[in-house]
Amino acid sequence: MSLKEKLGLTTDPLYLMDGTAFIFRAFFVSKMQRSDGFPTNALTGVARLLLRILREEKPKYFLFIRDGHEKNFRHEFFSDYKANRDATPEDLQKQVEPISRLVQAFGIPEEVTHGFEADDCMASLAHRFAPSRPVIIISGDKDLKQCLGDNVYIWNLSAKEEQIITAASFTAETGIAPEVWPDVQALIGDSVDNIPGVPGIGIKTALQIFSYCSSLEEIRDHFDRLPLKFQKKLKDHLQEMFDWRKLTRLSLEYEPKLTLEQMEIGTIAPDKSQAIAREFELITLLREIDVVHKMQTETCEPKVGQDLSQDVPNGRDAADLLDLPKPVQVKSIPVEHSADLPNPSNAIVALIGDLAVGWGLHLALLEADQVNSDSVHKLAVPEYVWQGSVNELGTWLKGAKTIVVEDLKAFFKASSAWYDLMQNDLGQKVFDLSLACYLLHPEDTDFSWNHLENRWALPFQTGTKGKAALGLDLYVSFQTRLANEGLTELYQGLELPLVKVLADMEMVGIAIDLVAFKQYLQEVEGELAALTNQIYTLSGTKFNIRSAQQLGNVLFTVLKLKGGSRTKGGKASTSQQTLEKLAGEHPVVDAVLKFRKLEKMRSTYLDPLPKLADKNGRVHTNFNQKATATGRLSSSDPNLQNIPARGELGQRIRAAFVARDGFSLISSDYSQIELRVLAHMSGEKTLIEAFSNDRDIHAHTAHLIYNVPLDAVTAEQRRVAKTINFGLIYGMGAQKLAQELTVSLPTAKEFIANYFASLPGLKTFYDRIVHVAKAQGYVLTLGGRRRTLPDLASANNNLSSQASRQAINTSIQGSAADIIKIAMLHVAMDQKLQQMQAKLLLQVHDELVLEVPTDLADEAGQRVAYLMENVTPNGQKLDVALKAEWGVGHSWGEAH
Repeated sequence: MSLKEKLGLTTDPLYLMDGTAFIFRAFFVSKMQRSDGFPTNALTGVARLLLRILREEKPKYFLFIRDGHEKNFRHEFFSDYKANRDATPEDLQKQVEPISRLVQAFGIPEEVTHGFEADDCMASLAHRFAPSRPVIIISGDKDLKQCLGDNVYIWNLSAKEEQIITAASFTAETGIAPEVWPDVQALIGDSVDNIPGVPGIGIKTALQIFSYCSSLEEIRDHFDRLPLKFQKKLKDHLQEMFDWRKLTRLSLEYEPKLTLEQMEIGTIAPDKSQAIAREFELITLLREIDVVHKMQTETCEPKVGQDLSQDVPNGRDAADLLDLPKPVQVKSIPVEHSADLPNPSNAIVALIGDLAVGWGLHLALLEADQVNSDSVHKLAVPEYVWQGSVNELGTWLKGAKTIVVEDLKAFFKASSAWYDLMQNDLGQKVFDLSLACYLLHPEDTDFSWNHLENRWALPFQTGTKGKAALGLDLYVSFQTRLANEGLTELYQGLELPLVKVLADMEMVGIAIDLVAFKQYLQEVEGELAALTNQIYTLSGTKFNIRSAQQLGNVLFTVLKLKGGSRTKGGKASTSQQTLEKLAGEHPVVDAVLKFRKLEKMRSTYLDPLPKLADKNGRVHTNFNQKATATGRLSSSDPNLQNIPARGELGQRIRAAFVARDGFSLISSDYSQIELRVLAHMSGEKTLIEAFSNDRDIHAHTAHLIYNVPLDAVTAEQRRVAKTINFGLIYGMGAQKLAQELTVSLPTAKEFIANYFASLPGLKTFYDRIVHVAKAQGYVLTLGGRRRTLPDLASANNNLSSQASRQAINTSIQGSAADIIKIAMLHVAMDQKLQQMQAKLLLQVHDELVLEVPTDLADEAGQRVAYLMENVTPNGQKLDVALKAEWGVGHSWGEAH
């Protein structure tokens, strides 16, 4: 049912869309980009929404309204208006022009405001046209509620569940008329627009005030009507509140001189619209554009939400309706016995669907010799739905040449039956679609089947092509692209075999000492209780220490400490960095810092981890292979890579991770791997020599930048050098270095200058990395991993500088990630370690943790270190020897 029908409107309404708001919302809701890195999230989100409105509402009059770039009359009145807002992201700015082109191609009139805001335009047009026809404002902006009236409605598509707001529903909710809303906003202010409002008045208090007076004028003229508690809040702000209303009240004076006829929607231009969609690789829009065009130009209109591939009006098939190629119609064939399936010999078989039970999996086959055919995507491939047992299907699959799945690790873990099948020979001939997509698009965040289908499979969706057939199309496409981009070896030689290693690690888990956890939790809770009372005493008041707002009020209002940075909402920041700067200023700050450290330990580890242990007392993390653009693994649910390694608290936690009876834990950790990679990749002779002679690299760096004898380097000088060594790898600038070292900015700049003067090969290397990355548009790691960095060419200095840092960081950290992954493969597949029953349990960035029988622990530790030290990414031996340090113990703490 259309909105017009829901509201019972008999006249075609005028739709006014807050274009700017929806552009911003779409930009921040998701992250999408073209294959060359050009951002497309805002363009995609706005296009889909407009197509939906055109399809479901069939509007006759519509205006897409955007804010112009220049300041408006509110800035002239109040110079700090919206002063707290960050600059519009460059990636969003890039998309405004193509959005405008697409809006016009859709046949939708557009207005860009000048000297006013889009809200003023909507308010003015609603005021002008409401007497003659309904006006529907499409927006989630609370400011526009003041426009509501007998013939004006707000359609909020930004909420989780879309809302239709009328004047009556607004009054029922708030108790005030819509025209009073700007008066309410004047009192409460608006942190987003930097409108101060009256201190101490929020929405609840404001509505209470307006139950006594119906406007700001009444508040001023009949001040004595108000209870004393409200008078106290308002007495010093009776003039200011009128100033703030000048900012919150929308202007009715904006006259775009648009006639109703000029806001009449034209017919969508399919050629122009689809050309833009193809230009920005928005393949999902092609079908939607066709649907809207056919709906607008033909008498038979599809029902709202109708699936055109399943149910087509007048008996016409979907290919006719959408002007798409007309393949043989494919039906999903239910199959219970493998004898009813084709012979899989020399075939590529795709399996897409619910892995947990195996029943209901979609299957499709493609002869291997057809893969090289230019017309492979046009083939009508039969689609089967498996309704038999997993074991029988597995037996049949053994004859296939290649098995295509959406997520191999999910297959391994879905059921014991799949694990038993896939860990043997089947696992050697699987193609993992999600993993291939990750290597091709490491900046993406979603590799689920839905995303693969919606983002990458739609170019092949003709007729009623099934899921598995689309999986085959993706296989052909991804396999070709991996080869073209030089990623096949990385995929086949490292990432694919690593899937099973990670699945094994996740299923084995690591044991924890539940008694030790419980005891430590009780101690920490006791310390937190004592600290809470101490903080109350030192501050002279009780408050929620975990509330940033209440803590900020105590520190900066009650105790009057000097605040530092502010949040986006304008509140004084109580971030960890801010409090650390305030340490020593007041005893309560130090107490709060200690409270936070213990509270993090309690809430992140001590309380939740025992609850996650299985019946054998083992905790199972998830290793995320597709989560970072640099190739590093991450850990989640729970995150076991983030447990502190140093300090009393970290050691205490690690001591509670233990081996099972009769076994010990081995921890083998690469020594300064990223610095060794840096020395190799840069060819910096001084660094290579220092590592070759097994010198303390941080002391050696201090000796260089301070120009003091090596044996005269102090602990503080070594600390500074260590911070610089690691900081510059991660792109740390002088300002950040100054903060880390607690020194002045000139001193930090001097440190960096001395560093590069002492190690000239590094500056040359960094410059070369950025230069090459700019020229080719991407950066490569030692393992052949590729990361696209389009912002290197950005005119925005902040973005280009950030991309330069990412290029350097990816080269070094990504190469280190390649090395530890290769080491994991060598360790997991080593026959000697397998004979010792050694099991790989954890990877924590540069560290591997294994469980092994105690009597074989030393031998196993030596073997693990040997394997780690002899890694050769892409067959290349590093100019600097890799070094692994290992230890053995009953607990992780003892071993590390």
